Amino acid sequence: MGANGQTSKRPAITGVYGYLPEYVLTNAELARLVDTSDAWITERTGIKERRILKGEGLGTSHMGAEAVRGLLERTGTPPAEVDLLICATTTPDFVFPSTANLIADMVGLGPVGSFDVQAACSGFIYAISIASQFIATGQCRKVVVVGADKMSAIIDYTDRATCVIFGDGAGAVLIEPSPNGEGIFDTVIRSDGAGMIHLHQKAGGSRLPPSAETVAKRLHYVHQEGAAVYKFAIAKMAEVAAEIMARNNLRADMIQWLVPHQANWRIIESTAEKMGLPMDRVMVTIQKYGNTTAATIPLCLWDYERRLKTGDRLILAAFGGGFTWGASYLTWAYDGAAAAQEHRRRLS
Repeated sequence: MGANGQTSKRPAITGVYGYLPEYVLTNAELARLVDTSDAWITERTGIKERRILKGEGLGTSHMGAEAVRGLLERTGTPPAEVDLLICATTTPDFVFPSTANLIADMVGLGPVGSFDVQAACSGFIYAISIASQFIATGQCRKVVVVGADKMSAIIDYTDRATCVIFGDGAGAVLIEPSPNGEGIFDTVIRSDGAGMIHLHQKAGGSRLPPSAETVAKRLHYVHQEGAAVYKFAIAKMAEVAAEIMARNNLRADMIQWLVPHQANWRIIESTAEKMGLPMDRVMVTIQKYGNTTAATIPLCLWDYERRLKTGDRLILAAFGGGFTWGASYLTWAYDGAAAAQEHRRRLS
């Protein structure tokens, strides 16, 4: 029994929605800003374009709220039925209040619980792991998990090593007790703070608060040592995916989809290869959205939703600054094509 007396049930993703800003930043435009080219970017990252949130005073919460509004409409969920909202983000609107607080208010959820999770690019996997516990114990019936980041706010557009990689976006999922036994079976999360030196934002926190000096030294942007991050990401994403497959007695031929964090085409390809999966069973959106940090996995699910069938086995895997990494094993709980068709019918 759960904490409120309800029988424990398997948590399941029962809906997904994404939001992307209108502005498209192409490789050609970046080539006018820094010493790079479309060929250089494409060869090293697989990225052709990314979305950027434009507009004064617009932050991560604005994208997150759009994703949640779309999710509630798509699933026919009244705001009053949502018990909890969790937002995974590395680019909160403010140090406080949390971006989740802002999103909950913007979409009219009322006085529900809401909080942020900060695990960089692994944030969405961390967040669904937390949400699953609230469902499994019976404390909540419906939990919204948002992965959202406005990476353009902390990217130095004079640094070609980082500015070509990141984009802005948000994705949201609804998690509730499974209607059919399908759902989230297992999650593994890991971290190693020693990796901080390779990927972090140097100033802006309590260790080095903002000052005229930190701004002048350009310390409020992402600092990434690409070679080290690449090495760790390839090793850890494959390692944690293998661990969760072993824990659940899964072989590569039993997996319909790998849903990897969209950091770099080569990392995605290497992870799939190490897992023994062909690329036609790997979700890839990096070419059009870039690395949207905590939003990459839910945006993949949204982008591929129509191709997902009830019972499909999915492995979600991510690696991010911190270092953090993690993987989830789930089976898809609904027919994506049918859900899309029903949504179109309701709108017509």
